[in-house]
Amino acid sequence: MSHNIHITKINESKVSTIDFNNIPLGTTFTDHMFICDYENGAWTNPRIEPLELIPTHPAAMALHYGQAIFEGMKATIDTDGNPMLFRPSKNAARLNFSADRMGMPDFPEDLFVEGLKQLVALEQNWIPPMDGSALYLRPFMYADEPFIGMRAATHYKFIIMASPSGPFFSKPIKLYAETKYIRAANGGTGEAKAAGNYAAAIRPTELAKAKGYDQVLWLDAIEHKYIQEVGTMNIFFKIDGKFITPLRDGSILDGITRMSVIDILKHKGYEVTERPITIDEVIEASKNNTLEEAFGTGTAVGIAYIQEIGTQNERIHVSDKSPVGLEVNDMLNDIKTGKIEDTFNWMVKIGKELA
Repeated sequence: MSHNIHITKINESKVSTIDFNNIPLGTTFTDHMFICDYENGAWTNPRIEPLELIPTHPAAMALHYGQAIFEGMKATIDTDGNPMLFRPSKNAARLNFSADRMGMPDFPEDLFVEGLKQLVALEQNWIPPMDGSALYLRPFMYADEPFIGMRAATHYKFIIMASPSGPFFSKPIKLYAETKYIRAANGGTGEAKAAGNYAAAIRPTELAKAKGYDQVLWLDAIEHKYIQEVGTMNIFFKIDGKFITPLRDGSILDGITRMSVIDILKHKGYEVTERPITIDEVIEASKNNTLEEAFGTGTAVGIAYIQEIGTQNERIHVSDKSPVGLEVNDMLNDIKTGKIEDTFNWMVKIGKELA
C-alpha cells in the first residue's frame, strides 16, 4: 500500500554543529520528526516536519491514565553509504502488540516502515560513522485527547523522532538483583513496551546505583527468585558451555535483539535454551565455576557485558570478559553496517533517492 507522506523541510540543518565523537546521551535530536494523527477511527495526515514542541492540552489522557507506548530502533550506514534499518517490521508488529494490551489502536505496519524510511532518508547525515554508533529512532504513540475519565481515548498521536547515539555501555556492568520492588507480573503489562513500565523502574534503579550498581536485575513478582530481565535489556547466561535466557512468560519483553542473538548463537553452534532460571542457579554456577559469562541484549545497549551481580547477601563475580558476547556483538554490528553478508535477511536498505 502506498502512503502519501507530506514533507516539510527545515531551511538549514544543524547537523554541522554536532561532534559525533562526543554525543550527549539522549539530548541531541535531528532536524525533523514524523507525525500521524488518529481521529474518527482512522490514522490521518502522515507527515514529516521540523522537530518542534507539540501543543498538549493539560487534560491529555496520556498524562493522567498512561496510554503511552514506544519502540526503540537504530539506523546505520553500510559500506556503500546506504542508510539501513534493522528488522523494522518486527518493531512495527511489537508496537501493535503493545497497543492492543494498552487499549490503543493499531498503527498500519506498512506506514510505520515507510515513515521510518522517509525520515531516515531525510536525516541520513545524522547517522554517526563510528563503530558501535547509530541513529537511534524512537517511534511512540500516546493519547492526546483532552478528557478526564477512565476509558480508552479516541484521539492519539504517533510520532517518530531520531537522536544520534554512541555506544551505550563502554565497560562491563554490575547488576543488583531486586527483591522488594517488581517490574512485572503475569497478566500485567510486562510484555508491552509501555511507558509506565519504565516509570515504575526509576526509583529501584536509582537505589541500585546508590549501592554501586548500573542496572536492576528483575526477579519474579511472587517468589523473587526467577530471573526476568534487566532494566533496559533481556539477559543471557553461559553456564557449562550452554546459553540460557529466561522464558517469555508474559512478564518479559519480546526483545528484537534478543531473538536475533538467539539466532546468531545457534548459527555459531551453541545450544540455547529458553527456560525459567533462578538467581540461586546462577549463584551455584558461580560457586562451582560453571558460570562462564553473561550479557544483556537490547536496541539501545546492543550487547552489554555483565561483570557482577549483587544480592542482599553477596556479590557474584560473573566474568571480567565476555568472549562470546563480544563475538556476537561484532557480528551484529557487521551485519548492520554491511561488513559481512546478511544471511538472515534482517536489513532493510533505504534508497538514497528517497532523500
